[in-house]
Amino acid sequence: MTSQRTRDRMIERLREQKIRNRNVLATMRQIPRHLFVDEALASRAYEDSALPIGLRQTISQPYVVARMTELILEDGKPDSVLEVGTGSGYQTAILASLTAQVYTVERLTQLQQRARRCLQSLDLHNIEYLHSDGGWGWPDHAPYDAILVTAAPAEIPTGLLGQMAANGVMVIPIGEGRHQELTKITRTSKGEFEAEVIESVTFVPLLTGSQ
Repeated sequence: MTSQRTRDRMIERLREQKIRNRNVLATMRQIPRHLFVDEALASRAYEDSALPIGLRQTISQPYVVARMTELILEDGKPDSVLEVGTGSGYQTAILASLTAQVYTVERLTQLQQRARRCLQSLDLHNIEYLHSDGGWGWPDHAPYDAILVTAAPAEIPTGLLGQMAANGVMVIPIGEGRHQELTKITRTSKGEFEAEVIESVTFVPLLTGSQ
C-alpha cells in the first residue's frame, strides 16, 4: 500500500483535480508520505483525505498540500519560505524540495521533534526550525518571499503580513469552523496587500501559545 504504484495513483488523482504544476507533481510522487503518519495509518497515506497525527492535529489531504504549494510557486520560485505549522512535516518536505530555504514554526514540541527526525532522515537540510507561537511568525529571518500557513486563524495575523517581502505571497486558510476560505495574499511593490479567495477548505484552528 506504500508502493510506487500507489503513489502514481495519487498523482493521477491530483491531475484529475486540476493540479498542473509538474514540479509539484514530481515532488509529491517522490516524497514518501507514509513516513509522516503513524505506522497503523500507513496504508491510508496516499488516500485523498486528511489523517490524524496526534495532539488533535492532522496531515492535510494530498490535494490541499499540492494546491497550496502550487499557489506558492505560481509567481516564480521563492528563495525563502516561512511555514507556520510544521505539523507532520510532510508539507515542509514538499517545500524544502522545491525552494531554496524553508523556515518552519511549530507550537507543539512533540510534533516538531517527530517531524524533524523524519525530515532529516530524508536528507532535507535546507530547513530551520523554531518552537514558537506560529502567529508571531519568525521575524529574525524576515522578509519572506512566501509564507504558507497550515492552520486557520479567524483573521490574518498582522505580524505575518509585516514579514512578507515586496511582491511576496502568503497562502493561508481564513475563517472559523467549517467556514474557511483558502486565500492567496500578495504584497505589492508599493506595500499594499491584495487578497484572492481560492476555494473552501477545512483546517484545524491556528492556536496561540506553545507547548
